[in-house]
Amino acid sequence: MLTIIGCGNLNRSDDAVGVIIAQRLQQYLTENPDPSVRVYDCGTAGMEVMFQARGSKKLVIIDASSTNSEPGAIFKVPGKELEALPEPSYNLHDFRWDNALAAGRKIFQDEFPKDVTVYLIEAANLGFGLELSPVVKHSADLVFEKVVAIIRQNNLS
Repeated sequence: MLTIIGCGNLNRSDDAVGVIIAQRLQQYLTENPDPSVRVYDCGTAGMEVMFQARGSKKLVIIDASSTNSEPGAIFKVPGKELEALPEPSYNLHDFRWDNALAAGRKIFQDEFPKDVTVYLIEAANLGFGLELSPVVKHSADLVFEKVVAIIRQNNLS
């Protein structure tokens, strides 16, 4: 099972990029069904990432980043590099997908995917807005194609 999860906030311009790509991938799978692939829009719910990833062999997470890099830059990072146990908190909004990777591995052990890839797209604008900036939209198209290639490759394995 391949699970793809898009993260972000649709009301914060480029922060929506992961969700928008996930929605496009859901449409792709409607037209090209594959029972071994699941795609989820987890928004900003880290806990949801942890539960949706459970039982998968391979996991791909897509999100925006804000690292002062060139807007639209695409980073492909092994999930192991980004895992981070959550800081103690009473607020579930503080539990992000990077926390979900570490906690999911600890809680679900062998039921949690070992093969995790994260695509991060550097945001140009994280202010309120409903549209992606042009440079991030272009990068979203590139990441969409990369993930479609992963889906096709998954069919061959």
